[in-house]
Amino acid sequence: MNKIAIIGPGAVGSTIAIDLLTIHPDLRLLGRHHQTLTYFANNNTGHAHTLQVTPLTTDQSQVDVLIIAIKIPQLDAILREMKHLIHEQTTIILAQNGHDQLSRFEHPHVFQGVVYISGRKSGSTVTHYRDHKIILEDSPETRAFQDIVAGSSLEIELTNDIDYAIWYKLLVNLAINSVTALSRRTAEVLQVPGMKHLCKQLLVEGVAIAQAENVYFDDDIIDGIMTIYEGYPNQMGTSMYYDIISDNPLEIEGIQGFLFRKAKLHQVDTPVLDTIYSLLLAQQK
Repeated sequence: MNKIAIIGPGAVGSTIAIDLLTIHPDLRLLGRHHQTLTYFANNNTGHAHTLQVTPLTTDQSQVDVLIIAIKIPQLDAILREMKHLIHEQTTIILAQNGHDQLSRFEHPHVFQGVVYISGRKSGSTVTHYRDHKIILEDSPETRAFQDIVAGSSLEIELTNDIDYAIWYKLLVNLAINSVTALSRRTAEVLQVPGMKHLCKQLLVEGVAIAQAENVYFDDDIIDGIMTIYEGYPNQMGTSMYYDIISDNPLEIEGIQGFLFRKAKLHQVDTPVLDTIYSLLLAQQK
């Protein structure tokens, strides 16, 4: 297992590519068209790297590992266009936010990655802010993937409870993505009076939905997530913030929409989420 391709030359896909190219120089970064990216590590303080993007439709070589690092609204189109890249034993890693995307795949070896990589792409420039980690379900395929990326900057963490990891990241995304997108402000928005209280209300509802899905967290889960938020630099944005200020499609249905539908299914009362979801839908183009 040594042929690797990444679909999605955004902040996440580009960071994974930079991490792995040191030990897998034949790795391919695939996108819509030919593009040369300038990549800055460590919040624009690191050395500038150059990344070449190859069109997905013209790259015909099958791979052993395919990492899909795209936004949720793009997934359906990619599923139609990527079939020439995979064989029966290809391991597919879905490196994106949200929940419930695995149901769209027919391939037998697909794994939802819980991604902790923060950065931004603007035009042909990618700036990485923090973290290089993907959490995956422990399996023979993911153990093999962990082995082939060993020695790179990419950290692969394996878990026997991937549902917990997915739901935890879902909750982390829920509040901070919502308030930064709707306010069109970076993490500095948390300094606005009442904003932290709004985040806590969203998290309380999110935890209740998780419990209805038989995913349970410790009592200090909300305080822990708020501590994470407080560690964000004021100038740091979220993926949904960057999407909304760039007029890109939003990942609403994989985060707020997914939770909204689960709340209705289990008859969990979520007045704050209901309002936030409606407001985000009104912003969607």
